[in-house]
Amino acid sequence: MNTFGDLKEQAWESNLELHRLGLVVQTFGNVSAFDPAQGVFAIKPSGVLYEKLLVDDMVVLDLQLNVVEGKLKPSSDTKTHAVLYRNFPEIGGIAHTHSPYAVAWAQAMKPIPILGTTHADFLAMDIPCTEVMSDEMIKGDYEEETGNLIVRRFADLSYKETEMVLVANHGPFTWGSTTARAVENSHMLEEIAKMALLTLQVDPNTPKLTGPLVDKHYERKHGAQAYYGQKDN
Repeated sequence: MNTFGDLKEQAWESNLELHRLGLVVQTFGNVSAFDPAQGVFAIKPSGVLYEKLLVDDMVVLDLQLNVVEGKLKPSSDTKTHAVLYRNFPEIGGIAHTHSPYAVAWAQAMKPIPILGTTHADFLAMDIPCTEVMSDEMIKGDYEEETGNLIVRRFADLSYKETEMVLVANHGPFTWGSTTARAVENSHMLEEIAKMALLTLQVDPNTPKLTGPLVDKHYERKHGAQAYYGQKDN
């Protein structure tokens, strides 16, 4: 019996969107969709090609990682997703990719500096990077420790304002109120990562954007007086 059809379809469609956007190759990456009312999330199964992925392949688990629906093994990153859902209670979707420009910054273990207004339209700060995982953490419960690493990085940040992070040596995780938002954040993160890299190739001494210009571009889309786009009817 397919009890979680809508949740599984949401996760499936968002996983396919990652693939359509060129943010994942082969079987890398995953999206999960969370249902807070039922305390469960649907996630991509491990090692299944996107071209062959079906709605019914999605695996539904509770936050204690008990499989409640699905026949396949869930993504190897499932524990990381569960840690984030337990600690970031207002998110409804998580996306993880190995998109090349974002991964380049993660492998360099560096945050992405805010260099221009495209970045500021989206986020009013550098895109954060976690600390490097210790050998002890790697030898322990690696995927859960990946989630813990992200949560620790957000001890002094708002996960609702900054919906993304680079995991040092690994790659990006993004989230949002929905899976669509999480995927959108992955797409924008990759574009910003690319722009920053190209800018620093043109001039390695490019300064970061000034406060007033950051504020102007961020607040015209996100602030109390935002005026970008159309008003809801």
